[in-house]
Amino acid sequence: MKITMIGSGYVGLVSGACFADFGHEVVCVDKDAGKIAALEAGRMPIFEPGLDQIVAANVKARRLSFTTDLKAGVAGADAVFIAVGTPSRRGDGHADLSYVYAAAREIAQAADGPCVVVTKSTVPVGTGDEVEAILKETRPNLRWAVVSNPEFLREGAAISDFKRPDRIVVGTEDRDAQDVMREIYRPLYLNAAPILFTGRRTAELIKYAANAFLATKISFINELADLAERAGADIKDVSRGIGLDNRIGSKFLHAGPGYGGSCFPKDTLALLKTGEDYGVPLRIVHSTVEANDRRKVEMGHRVVEALGGSAKGKRVGLLGLTFKPNTDDMRDAPALDIVRVLREAGADIAAHDPEGMEQARALLGALDYRDSPYEVAEGADALVLVTEWDAFRALDLKRLARTMRQPVLVDLRNVYTPAEAERAGLAYHGVGRGVAGQERPLEQKVA
Repeated sequence: MKITMIGSGYVGLVSGACFADFGHEVVCVDKDAGKIAALEAGRMPIFEPGLDQIVAANVKARRLSFTTDLKAGVAGADAVFIAVGTPSRRGDGHADLSYVYAAAREIAQAADGPCVVVTKSTVPVGTGDEVEAILKETRPNLRWAVVSNPEFLREGAAISDFKRPDRIVVGTEDRDAQDVMREIYRPLYLNAAPILFTGRRTAELIKYAANAFLATKISFINELADLAERAGADIKDVSRGIGLDNRIGSKFLHAGPGYGGSCFPKDTLALLKTGEDYGVPLRIVHSTVEANDRRKVEMGHRVVEALGGSAKGKRVGLLGLTFKPNTDDMRDAPALDIVRVLREAGADIAAHDPEGMEQARALLGALDYRDSPYEVAEGADALVLVTEWDAFRALDLKRLARTMRQPVLVDLRNVYTPAEAERAGLAYHGVGRGVAGQERPLEQKVA
């Protein structure tokens, strides 16, 4: 089938490349001529493991192409996907749908026949209705079908998530559109990936509900970590103990500095606004947002406390800046708040991130950016593990301790145990580890 992807950002590019890898003919359209030129030259606008290889392979096979010409890109398409940004609107937190609506108008003007238009962008309930109205108003003589097909991609694991999904959600009441979507996803459907057909508004809400629930799990375990710390318990064992219950599950129960990224912050805000619009206060989601905003700031103060209550004139080394590993995404990353707090406290800051240095420079400005974690540790009064990159999971702790001015390790991801850090000569400060210095009894360890 011929698929047109409007938008060549994270969602559009990953989705388009994967569809091409299934054997479909895919054209990715973007207004940014520089981005299109870079893609045609084989340069990716984002870091996502494996993306450059899958793009190159499908460009070579002539199944994937890029253009700024929307009319040419839409011509003859069996389905046109809208995968443009929906950032939080300033002032009220609602999703900014201007790019979605603009794309709908341009698709309507460019289409050369009946068309299935699929919203891949994350959009509030009812957006599909407005997209359909725009299409019909612009070109009333054409038959339109509008589908909601939300993405569930994790940055850093997007290709795997697309090709081996937990589920595929398709929202439409149009039988012909259902058939088109079945054919598009047939390679996955035949491999038993469950495809869930729902109403369009239901599909739109599923996306927001999923992200809000996961965000709630993160905020819950972070607040519980504070209790564990005060009460003399270990949050890692608490997480394991509740996560082994199948009704709860182990994912998103890792205490840390709070969530960030392109999805959870904006989607929880958009869901809150949607609730307000319908007169339904979403109090749990509201508390989740407040708890997370507070959490990221508190992590900065936690570092100051580890320095004895004052960071003035002291050197702090940060390991990791992106909001999670295996991405260069700095959007709403905890590091942004941590750096702000440390700067206000008078600290001198060094930092290293395997992929996010360029993006960090644009947002954080003048830090002392170093090429390795060991360079960051040199002369530091505290070393802070902010993002749990694989490269930070097996560091030589003794070597770090030897080069630091004060051997203080603030492990915001609980990558290391208190005991191994202390054996290396580091004063350890984890998250929710009220049993610092103690090894877990052998009989309590769970494989």
